[in-house]
Formats: sequence, C-alpha cells, structure tokens
Amino acid sequence: MSKNPSSSPPSSPSSSPSPSPSAARFDLPEPDAFTRPYWDAAAERRLLIRRCGACGAAHHYPREFCPRCWSEDVTWERASGRATLYTWSVVHRNDLPPFGKRVPYVAAVVDLEEGPRMMTEVVDSGPGELRIGMALEVTFREGGGFVVPVFRVRVRAGAEAGVGAGD
Repeated sequence: MSKNPSSSPPSSPSSSPSPSPSAARFDLPEPDAFTRPYWDAAAERRLLIRRCGACGAAHHYPREFCPRCWSEDVTWERASGRATLYTWSVVHRNDLPPFGKRVPYVAAVVDLEEGPRMMTEVVDSGPGELRIGMALEVTFREGGGFVVPVFRVRVRAGAEAGVGAGD
C-alpha cells in the first residue's frame, strides 16, 4: 500500500490552532424577521412564547403556526419566567466554540409554567443541587451581541432577606 506524499496526517486537537476572535460561534442565534420579537424581548430581559388563538395552546420554540391544531392564529405572549426542571445533563466536553470554555455546564429541558417545554441551560447551581421538578426562574446571559434566556434555581420569597422556614 503506497502513501500519497501530498497528504498530511490529520492534526490532533492539541496541535489545532486556537479559534480566532472572528471564528464561528455555535451559541448565538440567527434571528430572522419572524423571530426578531423574541430576541428583542430577550434583550429587554423578557421571555416570550407563542399562544394559539384557536385552541389556546402555548408553544415554544417560536413557530408561525400552532403545533397542536395547525392554526396560523398565533401571537406573542410574555411568559412568567417560572419553570420546573424536567431533565438535565452535565456537559463535560464540547469542542464547539465557545462551549469548551464553559464546561462543565448544565444542559436542561424545563417545563414553563405556561405549558411548553424549553431547551435551555441551568446556571448558578452545581449539578448535585438539581432535582427533577425543582422550581426555576429565567435569567439572561449576554454575549456576542445577544441576550439569551437561561434558568437558575428559584429563590423562595423571603429567602433573600434571610427569612427561614422556622422564622
């Protein structure tokens, strides 16, 4: 078996050059005319969902039709920002920029109070602190010129002021 002298061996991950500042990022949305209201609201720290005027179902990710009854009578609605944790996974390795700098991170699916499920990230908590069904609230991460909704464990009313269950 002969080797082609013009071919070079594949580079190993350790010998790969670092991505340039202008390198592609895989964590940024690509807004279009339809999703622009969602991203504009996120920049204002508001989470939007879509609601069907025909059957009343709420849905997320944004679509121009209702995935339940196929009606095109859907409108934007502000979500409460409250959710419960449906499932999660701790990501220890991700080679796509800029995720490698964030590992480990918690990729999650949450049930929004309004009904839809949403893929997201849980921040400000260690994976050992998370439990299925626990209360979460939306927060927002800035980066790359965008604001993206993520979730954190919901703080009980009064907990921030140091009021405990036995007080």
